[in-house]
Order: sequence, then structure tokens, then C-alpha cells
Amino acid sequence: MLEFFIKILLSTGVSNFVATHDWVWPVCEILHFFGMALIIGTIGLVDLRILGVGKGIPIKSLEKFIPLGVIGFAINVLTGLTFVGGNPIGGPWEYETNLAFIIKMTLILIAGLNLLVFYVAGIARAADAVPPEGSAPTGAKVVAAVSLLMWFGVIVFGRYIMYNDTLLNALGM
Repeated sequence: MLEFFIKILLSTGVSNFVATHDWVWPVCEILHFFGMALIIGTIGLVDLRILGVGKGIPIKSLEKFIPLGVIGFAINVLTGLTFVGGNPIGGPWEYETNLAFIIKMTLILIAGLNLLVFYVAGIARAADAVPPEGSAPTGAKVVAAVSLLMWFGVIVFGRYIMYNDTLLNALGM
């Protein structure tokens, strides 16, 4: 499946654009950081409230910030595709065997499935009904804990992408 996306990226000319414009990579790094800050700053805020931090704030009132997290995610998808497509060392194929990248993408997939469960299973409605001083249902707390764990894992393994050899050595591989 990754091969399919790599072929599409190669057909877009992203690699050539990144290679011929020195400013693209650092600007994308900055935008990627801001995107992740938006994700953690919004989704993390809701997750922490569900877990019991800031009990005076109604969970439902924090939902107005979620669109900022979606914008952050969109920024990260676009900049991430630029990183993969414009990889100056080994090209996009380098990511096919990069354990840190594979783990990061797996964690993003799990975070997405977790979000789907949150809304499809009705857990979000139950969490929204919690009064300001109340505690969220156990199911909502599990989803929030998984969400935080996945997104912080995304950050950690995202940093390891450029240091994949160090990760492999640490794992004894």
C-alpha cells in the first residue's frame, strides 16, 4: 500500500520541487511543528478534560476547538507528504523500510480508529452530557487515554524517523 502512495507522490513532482527550492524543507518542518501543536493543543485538551483535569470546564464546550486540531492534522498530512515525496536521502522509497515511520503511521491509524470508535459508539454523546464538575464515563476515559498515548507516540517516533538506525540499535535489531 505504501508503494502505491509513493508512486503517486513521485508522479506529482514533489521530489523535484523540494530538491530545487532550499526553503521548502525548513518551512514544512515549521508548519509540521505548528500542525502537531494544534493537534495536541486541541485534542489533548479535550482528552485531558475527559480524564478529569479541569473539572470545572464542560467537555462539550471544548469541542469548539476541535476544528483547529483538524486544521493541524491537514497541515501535517500535506507537510508529511512533502517530506516523503521530497526526501533528499534515498527518496521516498527510504520510508518503506523505516521502522520509526512505519510505527508512526500505525499509531496515526490507531488514533483515527480510536476517534471513529469515540463518535460511532456514542461515547462522544455520553461525554458531552457530563456536567462541568462530573466525571466522564469509563469508555470515554479509555478513548482519551489511548488518544493521548497515540499522539505522543506519533511525536516520539516522528522524531526517530531521521534516526532510524539509533532506534533499531536500541531495539537490538
